Amino acid sequence: MSHRTEYRYAQPMADGFTATHLTPRDTPWQHVVSVALHVDPRPDELDESFDQFGNPVTRFAVHRPHAALLVESTIVVDVQPAPVVSSTSSWSDIAAEASSARGDLAVELGPYLAHTAQTPQLDSLADLTDAEFTPGRSIVEAVSGLCARIYYGFRFEPGITDVTTPLASVLSERHGVCQDFAHVSVAALRRVGIPARYVSGYIETHPPEGEPKLVGVDASHAWCSAWAGELGWLDFDPTNNQMPPLRHVTVGWGRDYDDVAPVRGVVIGPGGDQSLTVSVDVAALD
Repeated sequence: MSHRTEYRYAQPMADGFTATHLTPRDTPWQHVVSVALHVDPRPDELDESFDQFGNPVTRFAVHRPHAALLVESTIVVDVQPAPVVSSTSSWSDIAAEASSARGDLAVELGPYLAHTAQTPQLDSLADLTDAEFTPGRSIVEAVSGLCARIYYGFRFEPGITDVTTPLASVLSERHGVCQDFAHVSVAALRRVGIPARYVSGYIETHPPEGEPKLVGVDASHAWCSAWAGELGWLDFDPTNNQMPPLRHVTVGWGRDYDDVAPVRGVVIGPGGDQSLTVSVDVAALD
């Protein structure tokens, strides 16, 4: 798997600082075998650590003039399919358990219950939640229903939105890309009191023979994870209507996109145009 990001500047930048979430994390269904990060020009400073959500993060700086910046990661991971689960626990019982959590559980769930600028509390979310989160319905059925409702009710349309597009616009226009649909899912779940994580990662670019190509393979992908009590966290992909997701590689998770942007930074230098090229390739190894 490779992720290549390249910036080109109209005039050389004197200084630059970058933070990346490009190293996947281990999960119950995923083991990271190897990671190689290549940066050109060579960084003058580089630090590898973990963010507040436990995601690996690499920060680096280039303190000399440069007219371009290339960041490329090459990763090998061992991924096993997550099992399909069922539960008789109602979503309302899960929400009550989350709201009354104390100690370590409260620390774990707290960040994923609060609305953010990217996932605000909006009345229009009721169009999604009221029909799925009905009295007595199980948490698995309700989350699966939400996943399908977003998949069938929204149109995948690259280029029509970006990471600054307000959630209200996505809900009113009913179109967007995977990041938008993940934000819709997260905001909807938090509206009914279910802790929800925004998950960033990738999808296998070349599917097995006879299987359809999934939507969202040409860049980093995003989906959602809902807390389900004793079942733990349940991942689902509303862009492809999959629960659990298939052929997905998890990089990290947070409250919304801003917490796990793949590459983010600032440059210091003369004003002018800049270009950005991103390419992603994910394939199964023989």
